[in-house]
Amino acid sequence: MTKHHNKLVRDKIPGIIEKAGKTAYTHILSEEEYIAELDKKLGEEFAEYQADKNVEELADMLEVMYAIVEACGYSVEELETVRREKAQKRGAFDKRIFLERVDDNE
Repeated sequence: MTKHHNKLVRDKIPGIIEKAGKTAYTHILSEEEYIAELDKKLGEEFAEYQADKNVEELADMLEVMYAIVEACGYSVEELETVRREKAQKRGAFDKRIFLERVDDNE
């Protein structure tokens, strides 16, 4: 029986499949394909988080985001620096503020 997946998987998945006595058919993506598949994977992981609301899905999202950062030529440290700077300038989401509307008083 053959099951088609056609998706980006974590590095150890082919080995896990082989250890289960199955054969995994894979290929290495180009940089352009890799970034496109990472974008799709982030959407997939987000949908799984929306359905399950668990920390494992958040960890999967973070792993994909780290891979995207590095694939785009940045570092995780750069990402964290930018996040901190934005939080300092514009705040974070700690206060749970929900903006209803803005009236233009002119």
